[in-house]
Amino acid sequence: MIDNVNNHIHTVYSFSPYTPMQAVKKAKESGLDTAGIMDHDSVGGLLEFIAAGREVGIATTVGFECRANFDNTPFVGRRVNNPDQNSVAYLAMHGIPHDKFDRVEAFLEPHRMARNERNRKMIIRLNDLMYKHGLEINFDADVVAISRHDDGGSITERHILYTLAGKIINKIGAGASVVDFLYGKLGIEVMGNNLEKLRNPDSKWYQYYLLGVLKGNLVEKFYIDAKDELPTPQDFVALASEIGAIPAYAYLGDVGDSVTGDKRSQNFEDAYLDELVEYLARIGFKAITYMPTRNTHEQLKRLMTLCDRYGLFQICGEDINTPFQPFVCEALKSKEYQHLITSAWALVGHEISATKNGIGMFSQEIIDKYPLLTERIEYFAKIGKGLAA
Repeated sequence: MIDNVNNHIHTVYSFSPYTPMQAVKKAKESGLDTAGIMDHDSVGGLLEFIAAGREVGIATTVGFECRANFDNTPFVGRRVNNPDQNSVAYLAMHGIPHDKFDRVEAFLEPHRMARNERNRKMIIRLNDLMYKHGLEINFDADVVAISRHDDGGSITERHILYTLAGKIINKIGAGASVVDFLYGKLGIEVMGNNLEKLRNPDSKWYQYYLLGVLKGNLVEKFYIDAKDELPTPQDFVALASEIGAIPAYAYLGDVGDSVTGDKRSQNFEDAYLDELVEYLARIGFKAITYMPTRNTHEQLKRLMTLCDRYGLFQICGEDINTPFQPFVCEALKSKEYQHLITSAWALVGHEISATKNGIGMFSQEIIDKYPLLTERIEYFAKIGKGLAA
């Protein structure tokens, strides 16, 4: 029997319809054997997620995702894995030991505060676009109110656009009138599956569908570049090394049809992937996380080859932040990706061991004992499944 795993589930502590408890229960109901929390710029939901896993009987892993400034790297000026800005990349930190959450929070809190200053400025720009259509967003009353800001949560562009989507629906209703508004007033032409979804006013998740279209087509009109608020990739690796977590690069790859409906067809890091992976390994990244549902097998075969070449741990992360996404990745049933299941259990084992005795998958004493990454993955997978002490 093939296990079902997913190490990249967002909660209300960044943007998602799920509290940590709800996310774990949904994961269990969906048939996941392991589930991992991965919020943007926040570790606020980690304790609840862990407790929920124990309550419902599912193995959990914990981490966070953030953006990093690549200006001082060979990739300055390039579109890496961020649709909104060049020289900025999404990074993921997995397997945080449970006694290190305060240290991570101290790292993230100033970045969240700086991000909120930029959020306020972006809302001013967005309101300048929307006033003539009778729409206005108040950051504190509308956006902060739907976040977990006061409990260590982050506020993202999705919060802003989900708020805007609600105001559009409240003003003009749902269905064809929204499609007409997007094209006639905002210059956004809705096509394909998104058109079908937005034409149906009875769609269960209408506001989320509209959010996806706005995210893919409107952000560039009000977005303000993030620079000073962001850590460097070296900062990120240093934190992971200090606390015994696993620093990972979140592979996006050139996008065709977006799974979540919030990305246009666009080119990202595929054109220089060999150079990028070599650089990441050289500066201390230990893993690559990727989403089999999002990419072609040809893309992932190339990526997996590079991971093997540079000894990078591979982590499956199906980016869950909407209510209509399935928690189970059907692609993992393919033999090409079943190593990701073993990796998920190894991640569970790493977190158990790193929390219990400070020894994780990339601790020197483990590397000395098991020099090959494949050996360490097998060792920690046994711990994750409860087959070893």
